[in-house]
Amino acid sequence: MFIGIDLGTSGVKAILLDRQDNLRGSITMPLSVSQPHPLWREQTPSDWWDACERAVVALLLAAATEGIPAASIEAIGLTGQMHGATVLDANGDVLRPAILWNDGRSFEACIELERRVPASRTITGNLMMPGFTAPKLLWMSEFEPEIFKQVAMVLLPKDWLRYQLSGDFASDMSDAAGTMWLDVGRRDWSDEMLHATGLTRKHMPKLYEGTQVTGTLKPELAQRWGMQQVPIVAGAGDNAAGAIGVGVVKPGQAMFSLGTSGVYFAASDGFHANPERAVHSFCHALPNTWHLMSVMLSAASCLDFTVQLTGYADVPALLAAAEARSLSASVDSSAPLFLPYLNGERTPHNNPSAQGVFFGLNASTKPADLAYATLEGVGFGLADGIDALESTGLIPTDITLIGGGSRSAFWVQMLSDISNKALTRRQGGEVGPALGAARLARLGVAHLNGDTATLSEICAVPQKIAIHTPDPDRHHRFIPRRKKFNAVYEQLKSVF
Repeated sequence: MFIGIDLGTSGVKAILLDRQDNLRGSITMPLSVSQPHPLWREQTPSDWWDACERAVVALLLAAATEGIPAASIEAIGLTGQMHGATVLDANGDVLRPAILWNDGRSFEACIELERRVPASRTITGNLMMPGFTAPKLLWMSEFEPEIFKQVAMVLLPKDWLRYQLSGDFASDMSDAAGTMWLDVGRRDWSDEMLHATGLTRKHMPKLYEGTQVTGTLKPELAQRWGMQQVPIVAGAGDNAAGAIGVGVVKPGQAMFSLGTSGVYFAASDGFHANPERAVHSFCHALPNTWHLMSVMLSAASCLDFTVQLTGYADVPALLAAAEARSLSASVDSSAPLFLPYLNGERTPHNNPSAQGVFFGLNASTKPADLAYATLEGVGFGLADGIDALESTGLIPTDITLIGGGSRSAFWVQMLSDISNKALTRRQGGEVGPALGAARLARLGVAHLNGDTATLSEICAVPQKIAIHTPDPDRHHRFIPRRKKFNAVYEQLKSVF
């Protein structure tokens, strides 16, 4: 048995996976996000640990009722939200709330870092963005200098959980690639990038591949949970772990993740980059593998936003209203448009100041119009990300959907029609990154436990639920609305 822990933005999920790749349990504990100032997004790490421990304890209790003893757990794998800056002092204590991936305060620090290191895009393979970790620390050095002087270690969110679990300062290549301190092609910390933020290697955790063991569970936790002192495996950033969970491990494979954010992830046959269009180029969770990724900061979260705005009972009610609205021919001409930039945007705009907009309202606009526009606007934003990624020449042939948004067949079909791509929904997609973390845990201890399964067997592609192929007529109907969507952004960009 293997535990996968996913530290998400909205909650901590813990799952239990057996050697037959069957999900034997899943528990999620909620988290909240603090927004003390415009563009700021923070969480308190102690809340992460509280939610993590409650999730693991509940998972083990549920497993025990099914006859699965805690002592049967062989390893723990970790994943979680990327880019968050968790800063510790020399005693290992947290100095301030963690600055999250969707925090936009450090835009000017990005400009300064690229000025200090003109080769930064070549080293990191990425355009400097406020969401990444390095500019957050440069911001901290300017605006919170007393805190910055005390920083002894910088950890990504899931790696802070690792520190609580095992006492080790460690990270994996895929998550570290999102800091802007990693030489992504060489898979090693860049001294030049660290120096530009006033840091050195001593401030960084030790690097591991996603399948390597980084330590063991603390004795006091093992005793409290009734477990052995099992290995803790490096794991991966949330998107790389999500890809492992749906078997995206080789070139030609890709996935859409429709969670809080929207991600298009494509495995590559080497290190490629297109930073000019805000495409991310990161290490994958497996040794000597990489991937390209476009990231949309607000995807399924836009549905919750519009639910609150319109008064629908919940997201399913909004989806039903949008589907009913789609039957009207007036959608093509008079329906409003929605810019889904509630937290700024990354790919392809790299604009933390971009804002959400409903455009084209009139006296007859109904809540259902806004519901439809929200789904469509997220689809247009995702399609922009697809175009940016595929401009590198990497054209995936198999695209799998994961994340909560993938449960809506109507929305998935809309995304297929907008993007003109065949999209496959698979079993287990709702489990997401936690499944990948558990699979990486199994890979990490396979040589220790006589597990003879191959990589393709452990990281199997889940069974298909449905394949959504684009309808040519609907695709062509979306083209003029998408052009108008892009024109609205261009016109408003100067006033955001």
